[in-house]
Amino acid sequence: MGDMLEVDYERAIAAKYPEPVALAVSMDRVANRPNIITLGWAMCTSHSPPMLAISVGHTRHSLKNISDAGEFVLAFPSAAQAEAALFCGASSGRDVDKFAESGLEPLPALKVEPPLVADACANFECTVVDACESGDHRIFIGRVVASHMCVPMRPRLYTLPQGDLGPVSWRGAGAVGR
Repeated sequence: MGDMLEVDYERAIAAKYPEPVALAVSMDRVANRPNIITLGWAMCTSHSPPMLAISVGHTRHSLKNISDAGEFVLAFPSAAQAEAALFCGASSGRDVDKFAESGLEPLPALKVEPPLVADACANFECTVVDACESGDHRIFIGRVVASHMCVPMRPRLYTLPQGDLGPVSWRGAGAVGR
């Protein structure tokens, strides 16, 4: 059995990687266009009914969009969408049309206004049922009202331990490629 060593938070939290990358799509009603934010914090919260949660920083443009509209699309990008995910995480939707600039393709959603992300591994249309403050972020809990999967399935995008993006092998052996 291993010993436990007390370390600072930054060192210990690094053990959580690889971490799935997520994209949340919201509608910017002022600019009249969809916006994409890249997230590391997304999770399942309920199977019945199906619910997913995302955590969005208070300074992010998407926070107002999701708060105002009460809906979002949560997409899990494929490894091939790594550059687009980096762009969406490094640019503000206040300044740019992220779909147009990133090369990601919007597809019409069935039950919410924000579009799906074409070629993402999966997309979930969500309506916000609750939100709570969590330090410098707000957690949105969304009820899944429609689910979509890319066929054939593609390798999913992860943040790897050194901050790189890439796929993770299905056998859990670690990063492949890149």
